[in-house]
Amino acid sequence: MKLTKKQKENTKKIDIKKDYSLEEAVSKLKLASKAKFDESVDIAVKLGVDPKHADQVVRGTVTLPNGTGKSVRVLVIAKPEKHEEAKQAGADHVGFEDYIKKIQEGWTDIDVLIASPDTMSELGKIGKILGPRGLMPNPKSGTVTPNVGQAVKEVKAGKIDFRVDKNGIVHSIVGKISFDEKKLKENIETFLNMIVKLKPSAAKGTYIKSITISTTMGPGIKVDRNYAVLKTAA
Repeated sequence: MKLTKKQKENTKKIDIKKDYSLEEAVSKLKLASKAKFDESVDIAVKLGVDPKHADQVVRGTVTLPNGTGKSVRVLVIAKPEKHEEAKQAGADHVGFEDYIKKIQEGWTDIDVLIASPDTMSELGKIGKILGPRGLMPNPKSGTVTPNVGQAVKEVKAGKIDFRVDKNGIVHSIVGKISFDEKKLKENIETFLNMIVKLKPSAAKGTYIKSITISTTMGPGIKVDRNYAVLKTAA
């Protein structure tokens, strides 16, 4: 992508080796934004855990106070008596056997799948399709629940599910570059606060090793991990 003179100047203002305070990092993030579309803002947190051990897996959900800015397509798999509840809550697709068949035929045009517990035996049959795409419902993430309407509302409001990867890094979207700096900062602090709360008792040494925020097309900007931990723990 060809940069304008101003964009090149702004990118030069970022020291990729420096750890910035959260306020500075968010400000630099906006300076470096160069795309003509509303870029997503992502965060990557390197943790001092070994995901090979079950007692060190960091996984959870958090509702960002200002949402993600992303339109989330939700499918609810439930028996007929729950269909109206899901539709009223704003689900984009609602069904049971019909959607299971559709997925078996290759359709996965959704971001989140919420299921009622009494449908999981049937959903398990397409686990090999849903699992690799991160769509398999799970009670721990709140996507397997009898309260499908509430689950839909939470996802639509900005609830996100995250899990540490095999390299010990947690990745997540935390907003859009069009958000003002205050909203981005609030979302990031909320996310980091949850990461701190989920520290496994088996994790030894430094827990949060590094924090990096970036836009879809922009450079990674390091956030001072000590600053972030102190702020979120306050």
